Amino acid sequence: MTSGDGADGAAENPVVFRDYDQAGLDAQLNLRARWPDHQQFFDRWARDSEATRSRLDARLDIAYGSSPVETLDLFPAATEGPAPLLAFIHGGYWQALDKSDYSYLAPAFLEAGAAYASLNYGLAPETSIGTMIAQIRRALAWLYREADRYGIDRNRIVVAGHSAGGHLAAMALATDWPALDGDLPPAFPAGGCSISGVYDLLPIRLSYQNAVLGIPADETAAWSPLNNLPKTAPPLIVAVGSEETNEFLRQHGEFAAAWRDRGLPLHDVPLPGRHHFDAVDALGEPGHPLCAAVQQMLAGQLS
Repeated sequence: MTSGDGADGAAENPVVFRDYDQAGLDAQLNLRARWPDHQQFFDRWARDSEATRSRLDARLDIAYGSSPVETLDLFPAATEGPAPLLAFIHGGYWQALDKSDYSYLAPAFLEAGAAYASLNYGLAPETSIGTMIAQIRRALAWLYREADRYGIDRNRIVVAGHSAGGHLAAMALATDWPALDGDLPPAFPAGGCSISGVYDLLPIRLSYQNAVLGIPADETAAWSPLNNLPKTAPPLIVAVGSEETNEFLRQHGEFAAAWRDRGLPLHDVPLPGRHHFDAVDALGEPGHPLCAAVQQMLAGQLS
């Protein structure tokens, strides 16, 4: 996408990633500029989540690690006996939002007999993405070990995430759990779901976002799900809104194809008419194909 050479012979608009010059790449990744009404979504999520916590049994700010940010909110299942658990990871480009903004997703899963947890992790610039990956792994390992205390079936923990949370969920599925923690089995978690996920950090590092994220060149591949496909994995649900930017659609398509090419189980759920900010709402809408697929996964009916 170059526009020609200047007087000094240098390209005026050099390509920085694929067909994008710097302005083009930044526009693909500047989601708040793309959808100026994004604050309405943030406000609604916070409002609906507060209302959810006020009416449901919730164990808030449970520590899963030693850092003050390593906490989770847990909504126990209403049913007796060990119940499956959906562990949700929020988005926000690894630098914004909070677990408390996503309590509103809990009712759809509690009504289906599952428990629901919303996970926090450190945010940039104070926390690196590599540390965030480690924190989410620590949270999931904690949920596995503490399952009996909270009425959770440790063999039916499913991890899900939106946007940056989708990236972290995908990295969790790429984990060699026995090597990381001898208490955990290789078949963990029982499944995963990534909504509008980021799977390739190279364009992120080359964009304006890296001024805050600080992704090092030598860690870009190591922190990218597209470069860390597991040899074996549980079923994965991926979903992306049809109105997403071309770069998010590309990442979704390439990751889904790579996952399938490895012979790994994948379910690609279309989200027609959805964009980056309303895609995640589908997860909490009973009857929506995305919500139904995750409920089936929690019930052990999706392989």
